[in-house]
Parts: sequence; C-alpha cells; structure tokens
Amino acid sequence: MISQSIHSESTNKLSHLITIKQITPQLSERLCHRASEFKHFFSTQQHDQYNSILKDKIVNLLFFEPSTRTMCSFQSAVLRLGGHPLTLDIQSSSSVKGESLQDTLRVMEQYGDLTVMRHSKRGVHQEMSSYLTKPLVNAGDGDGEHPTQALLDLFTIKEEQDRVAKKIDFQVQTICLFGDLKYGRTVHSLLRLLYIYFRNQPLKIYLISPEGLRMPQYVIDECVQLGVNHTLVQTEMLTPEIMNELDVIYVTRLQKERFESEEQYLKLKSSFCLKKENLSASRNSHVPIIMHPLPRVDELDEAIDSDERAAYFRQMNNGMFMRMAILEMLLK
Repeated sequence: MISQSIHSESTNKLSHLITIKQITPQLSERLCHRASEFKHFFSTQQHDQYNSILKDKIVNLLFFEPSTRTMCSFQSAVLRLGGHPLTLDIQSSSSVKGESLQDTLRVMEQYGDLTVMRHSKRGVHQEMSSYLTKPLVNAGDGDGEHPTQALLDLFTIKEEQDRVAKKIDFQVQTICLFGDLKYGRTVHSLLRLLYIYFRNQPLKIYLISPEGLRMPQYVIDECVQLGVNHTLVQTEMLTPEIMNELDVIYVTRLQKERFESEEQYLKLKSSFCLKKENLSASRNSHVPIIMHPLPRVDELDEAIDSDERAAYFRQMNNGMFMRMAILEMLLK
C-alpha cells in the first residue's frame, strides 16, 4: 500500500510523485490550471513569470530505459524554470560496477534537489522512496505506471475539449484506449486518472486491444473500487459504430521490449493500426480527438498527422508545461 504523501487536501502538497493514485481531483485541477498558465506565459513571451522559479535548484535525471520525450521535456521544463538538470549517463555510472540502486539514488541526492527516474522494474519508486529525503518522480516503471504522462494527457484532453467546443457544442463523454493495454504503462495511469478526475461526469470508456494485450484486471479492479459510475466496455475490434461514438481515441504502440518472445510480438504487431480511412466513420470532422503518447511504430497512420483531430504533437508540447507545474509543486 503506497503512502499517499499528501500533507493536506487544502495545500495539495506531495513529497514524491510515484503513482497517479496519489493525485486528488483538486490537485489534478490545480496542476492543469498551472500548466495552462505556463503555456500562456510561454506563448506571450512573458518569460519573467516563470524563469526564476527554480533558481539555484538542481534536478537529477536518471533514465535506466530509453526516453526521448519524457527526458527532454523534463530537461526543458527545468531550464525554462531557471533550474539546472543533471543527467546521469547510466552506462558510465557506478551502477555498471554493481552499485545498488538505492546507493546510486542516495549519492545523486547529495548533488540535486529532486530526482526524476525511469526504471524497468514495476513498483521500484515506492521501494526507493524510503531511502530518500528529497522528492522522487516516477518517469515510468516498467509495465507499471507513468503518472506525469497521465497528467499531461488529462491536460491535453481538457485543452482539446476547449478547442473543439469553440466550433461545435461539445463535451468529452466517450473515450477509447486502443492498442497494447497490457504493457502500456501510460494507459494504466490514464485509466486511473479518468476515474479520479471525472468522478462527477460519467464517461463511457472503451478498452480495445488484442486478447493477449488486455488491460490488467488489477488496474480495472482498482478503478471500479473508486465507485465512479463510468461504463467500461472491453472488446477486440474498433468498429465503425464505436468510431462514430468516440470523442477521444488514445492509441498506444505494442511494447516490443516487454514481450516474452519475438514470435509473440510479430504475431500481434500489425493487428492494431488506426488508419486515415477509419476516421470516415466518425460523426463529424472535429472528433474524435486523436492522442498517442509516442513513439509510434506502425499503429498510427502518418496520413492522419495533417488532420485537425490529430492532437499527439500538441499533446507532446503540453508535456513540458505540465512537468513545469509538477516541478514547481514539488520544489517550491
């Protein structure tokens, strides 16, 4: 059972960010609001509104698995806030000599004020937090969670809902998670956050995946136990009828690195792809909002990129602003 590390709901203050289960509706709203402010300040070049928030702060970046967007957006967020990122080259670190993970983290804590870590082991951040006195942020733990991604995804859903609502009468009511739902840690965190945040607004949520890549039952059970009145539908096919219902479709790649065998991966890798022609079944040209945590392989047609509904690069851009809000929350 993870310690929530929440001092009080009124201050919405965390000492670590390890799982999306720590996030309250109030805190998610506050973080989205702050990310929106940072986005506005950035677009209007009001850099003095944020560029000294982390003055004299150092943020450690430890990535034991490959990363482009998460690492670079955290680096950019630190720099935009006036702080200094300290990136550990894992292959040149003492971990290759057999140094324990807790010792590596305790050493890095001496040099920085907060540590962002990605690791291949599910639940490792909770194990390590007991060794640390400074904030630890989960940037992905194997096939477990990716809480900062879920928060930027929520921010993107809210931003895209506002964008579409300027054109048509619109509110997000039906969301589809599509692809590898077994190993995709982003959707594990996102499903939980949808249940936490939309507690008073019932959603219809489609979970569409191959039989062997369904959402883990323990994740579904945790969501259902929250008692929120969402409708959850699991199926293996994205039909035209379902596409016509959707307000948001969140596509994920097959996590090749987590398959037990190459044969198993190759058997499923081409079975799930969102193509341009699939969108012809949508109810109008403004929906569904199309999201993807990236990177993509062959599960999302590049022909969709020019469609106004393709939000995944806007989603990636939103990651920097959300991570700015998270770093400010943990360090100020």
